[in-house]
Amino acid sequence: MRVIHVAPTPFGSDGLFGGGERYPLELARALARHVDCELVTFGTTAGRRRNGALRLTTLPAHGHLHGHPAHPLAPSLPRALVGADIVHTHHMRSTPSGVAALTARVRRQRAVVTDHGLQGSDWGGLLPRLFDRFLTVSSYSARELGAPATRTSVIYGGADPDRFFPDDRVSRRGILFVGRLTPHKGVDRLLQALPAGAELKVAGSLGHDPQLPERDYPLLLRRLAEGRDVEFLGPVPETLLPVLYREAAVLALPSVHRTCYGREIRVSELLGLVALEAMASGTPVVCSRVGGLAEVVQDGITGFLVEPGNVEELGGRLEQVLTDRSLAARLGRNARELVVERFSWEACAQRCLAAYTKLLGPTGQTTTARAADA
Repeated sequence: MRVIHVAPTPFGSDGLFGGGERYPLELARALARHVDCELVTFGTTAGRRRNGALRLTTLPAHGHLHGHPAHPLAPSLPRALVGADIVHTHHMRSTPSGVAALTARVRRQRAVVTDHGLQGSDWGGLLPRLFDRFLTVSSYSARELGAPATRTSVIYGGADPDRFFPDDRVSRRGILFVGRLTPHKGVDRLLQALPAGAELKVAGSLGHDPQLPERDYPLLLRRLAEGRDVEFLGPVPETLLPVLYREAAVLALPSVHRTCYGREIRVSELLGLVALEAMASGTPVVCSRVGGLAEVVQDGITGFLVEPGNVEELGGRLEQVLTDRSLAARLGRNARELVVERFSWEACAQRCLAAYTKLLGPTGQTTTARAADA
């Protein structure tokens, strides 16, 4: 079986450090241990390299539609898909996803898609019809995407338990937040909910939103943090993330449906890779009951779910975990066990392979793909 993943932006300094970029890389890397797998992304120059068994291909982008990084224009994409049995795109509404789906349809290759929340046109309903199957990161994602149940498999996502793991020699303290510092992430609510004397580390970029008044959000966070034990770490290296998780007593993800500026957030937290990484590290998670987070964080078992925007409830649960060490240890053990059992990247890859196999049949390769390869 030959599988080619297509993602509009690479993960890392040459692209973006978001979950929508990390997910294709981690999944493709896990799949490459079982099948012939390649990840195609886009950049200023062409390039090929290896990441373990995974082949990484960068196609040159000749500009971007509307100047958006998720819409690179790459005439070489159809040729790069020759010989694939499965074309697996990410971000359904991205330009490469549409081009790849059309190419696969013409060649009678199988096309599947995993969406990560990118908004935009679905070509008047035509785009979803080009895909044989929707492999969604959560049941919530499937509902938001409007994916037909008969053509949908929920594969979730994962964390690497060999990279993210607890260390009993490390003393845990304080609260950790990891993510983009935008209003819908609710960091302002977290600062308001911070228990007295609690330490908070905030890992994420203090970027500026072009919209008014959202562009002043970083200033709001700084003001709310005054007089409190809060450290803004900025974007942290990938090598530091496991250490931060292991040192934290609890991870907080206070995402909201309605920002402090009154803006409604229609789609929020399709999954939450940060929650899974913390859980793999044996760190309890206190998060809002939004989107796919409620599908991976089990209330009272691996952490706590709170109502979005409820500062009092958020603060109470955080204080409970910080002050009750036996409770925190039990939640952390349960969280680690759940990730190892169900939410590792290997488990995600196996669910993905099962969906591929249903499409291809017992031979594991389509006759049309073999013909295209020839």
